Amino acid sequence: MGFVEKRNVYRPATGEAPFGFDEIFFSRTDHRGVIECGNYVFKRVSDYDWDDLIGAPHKRIRHPDMPKGVFWLFWKTLKAGEPIGAYVKNKARDGLYYWVYAVAMPFQGGFLSIRIKPASDLFETIKQEYEVLRKAEENGLTPEESAAQLVQRIGELGYADYRAFESDALTRELAARDIKVKTKIDPEVEKFTEMADAASALKTETISLSDGFHAVSTVPTNMRIIASRLEPSGGAVSALSQNYWAMSEEMAQWFRRYVTNSDSDFATMCNTLAECRFLLGTARMLREMSTSFSLERRALGGCDLKVEQQQMTNLAVSSSRKAMEGLNKVSEVALRISRAVAVMRRFTLGLSSTRVMCNIESARLSKGGESLNYVITQLAGFQTNVDDQLERIEDLSLSIQRNADALMANGDGPKRRPPVKFENRETTV
Repeated sequence: MGFVEKRNVYRPATGEAPFGFDEIFFSRTDHRGVIECGNYVFKRVSDYDWDDLIGAPHKRIRHPDMPKGVFWLFWKTLKAGEPIGAYVKNKARDGLYYWVYAVAMPFQGGFLSIRIKPASDLFETIKQEYEVLRKAEENGLTPEESAAQLVQRIGELGYADYRAFESDALTRELAARDIKVKTKIDPEVEKFTEMADAASALKTETISLSDGFHAVSTVPTNMRIIASRLEPSGGAVSALSQNYWAMSEEMAQWFRRYVTNSDSDFATMCNTLAECRFLLGTARMLREMSTSFSLERRALGGCDLKVEQQQMTNLAVSSSRKAMEGLNKVSEVALRISRAVAVMRRFTLGLSSTRVMCNIESARLSKGGESLNYVITQLAGFQTNVDDQLERIEDLSLSIQRNADALMANGDGPKRRPPVKFENRETTV
């Protein structure tokens, strides 16, 4: 005996289609975007019959309020073999609309998308950005240009790239959803939020440290000028300036290695952390979607419930394992940054010795000591700031490491490997 559908859901004449925060829906398409399968929530919210959905292009539910640039970015990412998350406004058959946060991914030669109802503050911000983009498109902005403008605006909102944005958006929407359905926020969400906040603070501290270093980068040159004026009595000052110059070069290499390079440990950690957040959020949605299939009591337009459920479960396990592997790398990189801080502290101890020697020379010199005193004051302020910032950087790195290890302890996949040696910097993301 087949399933019998019964439709008794109230739909308003205008406005938003009924879609609960506790609901989740999916659709699966072929490589052209033609719908092959979906769940009942998708059918109910979109207000289409299965005969009108199966075999139809997914753009059938596209709302005219959506900027074309979003879909340009969407399809570019999917065709590159990568998953993507985005806010999307859809249009139902009866003219009602419904917003979703959609996570889409390549799947078996086609594509699969899972959607939840958004509710975070970020959602409200993005709706305004979409409106600006749509008006710009009406004035001649191409979809590709629109996508580029969207990515630029996301950067202005404080995100390193779109991956960082979509990861944060998914985490926020899952947390907002938990609040809406009066469920305790997932511990994974809380830990990732803490890690993201720590990573953001870490970026601020390292930039500040780098700026401070550049601010005193002229000290060796100034010391050499002072030494030339004080010769022959300035020989010791000249030696100190050479010593400081050598330490400055080592510190500059430290910054390039751990902070400023695009493949630095800091960049590696931030990129991997964003990927892990997205993967674990996706895994959670896939697990919920799999569970929802157990509760389906309606036909799915010819789709096999058991097959779809198993596919969701397999994808959830795969996403979780990839996230655990990434978290292992995040933990290792956080540990390396902590160890690098210890090396940086040795540099600052060298600066302290230089400052003490400068004080001695300043007191010994009969003239010209005022200029040297100014240099000493610069060094003292710089060292105090460096010590404070290094302590904060170390605390933030250790916080990230602890949260990553805690997530791995409770997740699927490999547990954290033994700490890597400090000299080994190779990390593949």
